[in-house]
Amino acid sequence: MKKIVLIGCSILAFSACKNEEKETETQVAASEEIEVQQEESQSEWKEIFNGKNLDGWKAYNKDSVSHWKVEDGAIAFVPSKDQKASENLITEEEFGDFEMSFEWKISEGGNSGVMWAVQEDEKFSEPYLTGPEIQVLDNQKHPDAKNGLNRTAGALYDMVPPSKDVTKPAGEWNKEVIHIDHKENKGWVELNGTKVVEFPLHGEKWEEMVKKSKFADWEGFGKHRKGHIALQDHSDKVWYRNIKIKSL
Repeated sequence: MKKIVLIGCSILAFSACKNEEKETETQVAASEEIEVQQEESQSEWKEIFNGKNLDGWKAYNKDSVSHWKVEDGAIAFVPSKDQKASENLITEEEFGDFEMSFEWKISEGGNSGVMWAVQEDEKFSEPYLTGPEIQVLDNQKHPDAKNGLNRTAGALYDMVPPSKDVTKPAGEWNKEVIHIDHKENKGWVELNGTKVVEFPLHGEKWEEMVKKSKFADWEGFGKHRKGHIALQDHSDKVWYRNIKIKSL
């Protein structure tokens, strides 16, 4: 009788050990899968500014860059009193559906912006003639902020205002994500961890927004689904850093 009990206990102990081994193996496999997914997610992001020089960038409709510099790991626009024309900076590469993460810092009373789907062509003197803009602004001291909420930082310029002002004061870094997905017909902006703007990218609702804006009669505005990303020269000092992008 004792032998039978001992054999039964041994079988139960052996089964318990096997179950524990299987659970451990399952947990390890699940952990490894999560790590792989995280690595794959990280690898989707591509740095488009290396923090050292302007490789991969160029001046809009120009062969050389004069007023954009690299300062302390950031792209900086440095205005000059003798500057005769604007000098906007654009990516050499073109992008369609993407998510772009970056940080920006504006000087006191300053103005700038980030545009997408920009078409580089001599018939367009400025990137904003084709590319919609997400505003970069000192909301406190730049006069454009008084022209409507749809001209404040984070806004889809002159079309969609941010739901709230979550910007940091001039001279401090803001973190922003711009999401452009034409397949889903969805664009949005996240500023300092808060989604502040959502908008369509084409179709009837988009056309209606354009008609109500200053861009209503601009032939090339918002017509393209792929193009350059531009950083705007608005004659004020501005900085951009940690710029990375992933395709959607």
